[in-house]
Amino acid sequence: MNSSLATEDGGAPRNFITTRWSLVLTSADLAGDDQKARQALSELCRIYWRPIFSFVCRRGHSAEDAQDLTQDFFLMMLEGNWLKNADPHRGRFRSLLLKSLQNFLNDAASKKSARKRGGDVRFVSWDDWMAEAPSQLTVSARSLESWPAERLFDLRWAATVVEQALHRLREECESQGCLRAFEALRPCLGAEREDVSYPTLSQTLGVPEATVKRLVHRLRQRYRDLLRDEVADTVTNPAEIDDEIRHLCSVLAANSEPTS
Repeated sequence: MNSSLATEDGGAPRNFITTRWSLVLTSADLAGDDQKARQALSELCRIYWRPIFSFVCRRGHSAEDAQDLTQDFFLMMLEGNWLKNADPHRGRFRSLLLKSLQNFLNDAASKKSARKRGGDVRFVSWDDWMAEAPSQLTVSARSLESWPAERLFDLRWAATVVEQALHRLREECESQGCLRAFEALRPCLGAEREDVSYPTLSQTLGVPEATVKRLVHRLRQRYRDLLRDEVADTVTNPAEIDDEIRHLCSVLAANSEPTS
């Protein structure tokens, strides 16, 4: 068995080197090149549609209307001045996107014109978004019923960041021929050390316990690196990374807390 899982020198290079902010700026700079601008924005939509959709639903819209409004919001970004006016120096990408979404939904005139402007035009298939990467996060009934829309947005955002990091880690392991090991060890990433059964994993993978412990350690380290990388893509100041990670982790933890 190949034990090079998530190598300590950083693993395989990521598939794209652009940050979320650079995708926004690229879309704005390519205003005269509709196809390339749409491609850049479509990448943003593919990654972040779930937080947008969850927020719209929590604001009282039906699932069908929320689908339309989510795509209308992205169309507004593409066809309006949002991209040109977006300024990385204004803060975290998460916060700016949420503020823009709040303004979009609160502006009745913009909402009506967006629905009319969007019509049947869809630059990304909603079914493709749904099928491409089903979310692994289960939102508790308590969260759905009691959390404000802004907090649900952050919950889905946190899940998106985590799932992006896990997706990249899976791809790296697959490229190294370690996909089976990744699938077996993946539950260890979020488990307490005392909850990891090394003898069971040793038997499952057919390797010594010492090897399993090394693989788990490397996998956790690489996962942390990729998670920081994903968060770094959405902030402009490296000093904000740890604070953003703490915030997103606290939101995820609150969702999983049992009801009293």
